[in-house]
Amino acid sequence: MAQAAEAARTVILTVDDDPGVSRAVARDLRRRYGESYRIVRAESGESALGALRELKLRGELVAVILADYRMPQMNGIEFLEQALDVYPGARRVLLTAYADTNAAIDAINVVDLDHYLLKPWDPPEEKLYPVLDDLLEAWRHSDYKPVPSTKVVGHRWSARSSDVREFLARNQVPYRWYSVEEPEGQRLLAAAGQEDGQRLPLVITPDGTALVEPEAPELAARVGLATTPTADFYDLVVIGGGPAGLGAAVYGASEGLRTVLVERSATGGQAGQSSRIENYLGFPDGVSGAQLTDRARRQAARFGAEILTAREVTGLEVNGAARVVRFADGSAIAAHSVILATGVQYRQLEAQGCTDLTGCGVFYGSALTEAAACQGHDVYIVGGANSAGQAAMYLSRFAKSVTLLVRGADLSASMSYYLIQQINEAANISVRSRTVVDAAHGSDRLESLTLRQLENGDSEQVDAQWMFVFIGAAPLTDWLGDTVLRDGRGFILAGPDLTADGRPPAGWELDRPPYHLETSIPGVFVAGDARAESAKRVASAVGEGAMAVMLVHRYLEQS
Repeated sequence: MAQAAEAARTVILTVDDDPGVSRAVARDLRRRYGESYRIVRAESGESALGALRELKLRGELVAVILADYRMPQMNGIEFLEQALDVYPGARRVLLTAYADTNAAIDAINVVDLDHYLLKPWDPPEEKLYPVLDDLLEAWRHSDYKPVPSTKVVGHRWSARSSDVREFLARNQVPYRWYSVEEPEGQRLLAAAGQEDGQRLPLVITPDGTALVEPEAPELAARVGLATTPTADFYDLVVIGGGPAGLGAAVYGASEGLRTVLVERSATGGQAGQSSRIENYLGFPDGVSGAQLTDRARRQAARFGAEILTAREVTGLEVNGAARVVRFADGSAIAAHSVILATGVQYRQLEAQGCTDLTGCGVFYGSALTEAAACQGHDVYIVGGANSAGQAAMYLSRFAKSVTLLVRGADLSASMSYYLIQQINEAANISVRSRTVVDAAHGSDRLESLTLRQLENGDSEQVDAQWMFVFIGAAPLTDWLGDTVLRDGRGFILAGPDLTADGRPPAGWELDRPPYHLETSIPGVFVAGDARAESAKRVASAVGEGAMAVMLVHRYLEQS
């Protein structure tokens, strides 16, 4: 019974860019293994990797991966090499034509290939099933370890449930989602003494602890994320875990500074929510924001940086040579220097009804946990910059249609050329320029939108189940108050911007001008999108994080 229950949660994944072949493989697999295993199919290496990462987050097991060799953009060997990072214990099979057998033999060394199958495999009883039977048997007796997963029970259209899922996903915490309407969800509620389902979401940690409507700090601590600093004093405190903050943490820790990074929600910032970043140096095939974030976080940790999650910073003070960072719970840490890398957040859409429907069909940023649920629906995206374009391309894989609503005349003023080209080539993506959202309608969830054409004022109501908003960039700096100088929009002034009139800022006591990224407080630096007139690009943010650490060293040497 235990083996059957375990297998029922286990996946066999197949990927082939030919829809006919893909369906045929899945059909033959379901015929033999459908009762005991879940068969998942994909039609590109990229979409298959996305499916594998989603399965990993949910704590599901993958026993066998079958990939066709000849796939455009990412061939089967390249796909299996990346899949190896996600599910190293899965058995790997390459589907090849006779002409590709040399490549298959090479793959044995490249990706530790378990088997290659020549197409066609008819009859499967002779050529496919015996191979899979042996591989599944070997997998069951291998030292694979099921990933302990957190369970989340909630309402499908609940803002708080959506927030919890997004928090866990962005922090790379595996979880399984259960609706209150399904039997397993009801069983978990009963076990936790929450049969009435009035207080949701319910989170059950891997050790069996039940958390009812948990706030982020409690949830973070219970699922194994670090939330408490190990010391009272550091060389460097980095506030914010986006690309600039992670870059600063990597370079600070690697150069011997006692470094702690403090993040209020999840590392990665806006970039971490991006489904695909294609113009970042060194990734010719693109990289997801989650991948880039995970690698940077692990890199910072390997060099010894502490990373605190779900800790909200509410104040910055000067106490002699120390810079004191205060948290929302009243505690504090101090350091010789501070780097402000708090980034920006999307501005709230002021259209009627949007506030009430946030998390219930209206989302800010790319809520990747919702993407699969968009299958067959009409999706609207508000915004015309790169983040909106990346989200449009990603969601177009699932949605029936994706409509970009752009206030400007076209996309060229705010979006990279490569993304515009991809959007123009996508059959189910359309762009409506000079269009704004006047209202969002729905009772429990988003049902329709009122759109207005700016040129003539005409309005229309359209059916819509999903709207993702990517407008503006509001700096997360209000908590600073008057501590450091900011411009009229809240962005932090630094370096030459503080001495535009040739004089140092008021209260500046040093006999030198502020360094390039130094704020109006000596020893406090700013990097990334929170800085006034910054480039608002991932690469430049990482570069500024590294440059800020160099300036920290210069400051410490002269202090």
